[in-house]
Amino acid sequence: MLFFTAFSAITAQQKDITLEEIWGGAFRTQGLDVLRSLKNGKEYAVLNYNRQSRESSIDVYDYKSGKQVSTLLNTKDLKGIDVVLSYELSKDESKILFSTKLQQVYRRSTLGTYYVYDVKTKEFSLVSANKIQEPTFSNDGNKIAYGFENNLFIKDLKSNETTQITTDGKKNSIINGITDWVYEEEFAFVRAFEWSVNGDKLAYIKFDETEVPQFNMDVYGKELYPSADTFKYPKAGEKNSKVSLQLYDLKSQKTSEVDLSNYNSYYIPRLLWTKDNNILSVQLSNRHQNVIDLVFVNASNYTSKLILAEKDDAYVDVTDNLTFLNNNSFFWTSEKDGWNHIYQYDKDGKLLHQVTSGPWEVTKYYGFDQNTGRLYFQSTENGSINRDVYSILPSGKNKVRLTQRTGTNHASFSSDFTYFINTFSDSKTPFVYTLHEAKTGKLLREIKNNDGLKNRLASYNISPKEYSTINVNGEDLNMYMIKPLDFDESKQYPLFMFQYSGPGSQSVSNSWMGTNDFWHEMLANQLDIIVVCVDGRGTGFKGRDFKKMTQKELGKYEVEDQIDAAKKLGSLPYIDSSRTGIWGWSYGGFMSSNALFQAPETFEMAIAVAPVTSWRFYDSIYTERYMQTPQENASGYDDNSPLSHVDGLQGKYLLIHGSADDNVHVQNAMRLIEELVQANKQFDWRIYPDKNHGIYGGNTRLHLYTLMTEYIKNNL
Repeated sequence: MLFFTAFSAITAQQKDITLEEIWGGAFRTQGLDVLRSLKNGKEYAVLNYNRQSRESSIDVYDYKSGKQVSTLLNTKDLKGIDVVLSYELSKDESKILFSTKLQQVYRRSTLGTYYVYDVKTKEFSLVSANKIQEPTFSNDGNKIAYGFENNLFIKDLKSNETTQITTDGKKNSIINGITDWVYEEEFAFVRAFEWSVNGDKLAYIKFDETEVPQFNMDVYGKELYPSADTFKYPKAGEKNSKVSLQLYDLKSQKTSEVDLSNYNSYYIPRLLWTKDNNILSVQLSNRHQNVIDLVFVNASNYTSKLILAEKDDAYVDVTDNLTFLNNNSFFWTSEKDGWNHIYQYDKDGKLLHQVTSGPWEVTKYYGFDQNTGRLYFQSTENGSINRDVYSILPSGKNKVRLTQRTGTNHASFSSDFTYFINTFSDSKTPFVYTLHEAKTGKLLREIKNNDGLKNRLASYNISPKEYSTINVNGEDLNMYMIKPLDFDESKQYPLFMFQYSGPGSQSVSNSWMGTNDFWHEMLANQLDIIVVCVDGRGTGFKGRDFKKMTQKELGKYEVEDQIDAAKKLGSLPYIDSSRTGIWGWSYGGFMSSNALFQAPETFEMAIAVAPVTSWRFYDSIYTERYMQTPQENASGYDDNSPLSHVDGLQGKYLLIHGSADDNVHVQNAMRLIEELVQANKQFDWRIYPDKNHGIYGGNTRLHLYTLMTEYIKNNL
């Protein structure tokens, strides 16, 4: 009793987190600027910005000492240049390609103004007077290829001449070398062209999106009449871009299409030149995405050969893990033994080694050191909510754990694998950046920490996350719980659940807090509720079968798990089962809507932000990967759609969407609204004008979270 009284007295002096602090950046962590390891492996370059002088510089630092050793570029020496926003070094590091203006297009794509800077002469020149896309050096640094208005161009830096190599590019029709909307979003790349090793050929993907249905999105703005943003968006079951592989020969200035009709070539999700100047590797996939054909194309005669066919009953993930050695043998990751692991094949596709094995996942492949013959990777061997960094020989022998602190470790290796910078965090420790020897993992120095933030947060009401598992539906599901600091077992608390639940995702991880975590802390300690997150079936890092069991039934097993977890938690003596809420964003909004509609006896309240309300409305690549097409799997689409369960709504429901969401269209919300109205169900909703899937900009996030906080306060 004395302890409890003293504890209460201490916590009474603590500060409460405010929404203004969360969205004003008060809890923002310090990070390391994006660095690029130089080819000597001993130094790295960083883009710095001096707020006082308003000058940008690209400075070089020594890995081991951390001291600055030189400056490659400083805008004070460049007349008319104020700020550098991004940069790329040529392979020989003699030139720098940098941008000064960038305009966002979609999630990953930008239009920009770019210059080339000569490190030796300190001269610089504009690549193009136009705002261009994805400019990239050839390996010898003498040329730059880029996209502009759906066509491809090559600039020769010696002659200063620019050659337009395609002419048929047209908006909403033909795109050369830049991905269409759905490739960018779901295959996660924008630059669909690649230089050959010697820079004498350029391989690129041509997208013919003529027959792709067109989506129109109103943009309200501040003008008298709204405008329309029109773009090609293939929804599930609809026509996709017709893609083809093109090879441009710089010497002959001719383009040839490569015949890939003998393979599963509905999609071309990756291009990568091998170590052989004439051999291009192409990853191809069928529409169901349950096969990936790795094909080698001979650019000298346009013949092709199937090297590897990766197959799965559900789907095969597209990754960037393919790595070639000098003899064109290669490393590849696969889930074929039930867990994601690394394999080595020879240049003809014959298996040489399964490099890693065990009931855990390789979560990132960092690369191969040709000098020591070791591979570097990140994995969940120390628990599915943790990440550690390891090295191993291709034979699978002599594995070394290079990180020692339990939590989340991410590595960035020097170009020669002498060093790595480790980024560590756990649920109690904001990011710590340290330098290590790659061979042993030995700590050399601490580069930066966030102790200042950690110490400042000690004066706030923040409850520790309690990690555990909860057994429902025959599975031990990862879970965390946040209780009020003055938690009293004899009291009963409302339960508020948060989840995302999408295929292969993870919300329960032993890592530092994001903005939602600070908000959840605020809810727990100011509204006196218990916040819980459960990663149900279909989420990631617990093996292939766990992740892919939701195939063709998105929203079935995941919803069952949230409902049954809520019931089990509701049976705890300190949970008031009559006050249970759930919320989520995007896939999580789809889930929270379903949970409330399908289990009115379990949930009394739900908030859905930017939810998918029917997978029929979502894009082809993502949706069909998990669901096949609506024509093939109508019941999977409709039985698990919130639109089919509106009659079950009894509790309080808040629906939120941005009107300019190019990803999960506001159409999803409008269709659900109409179904709810026709079912005579009362609910609350909020549309944020001209806001995209992230619903941010200006005061928007503060307004949104104020809305949700008040809704929880009044209805839970």
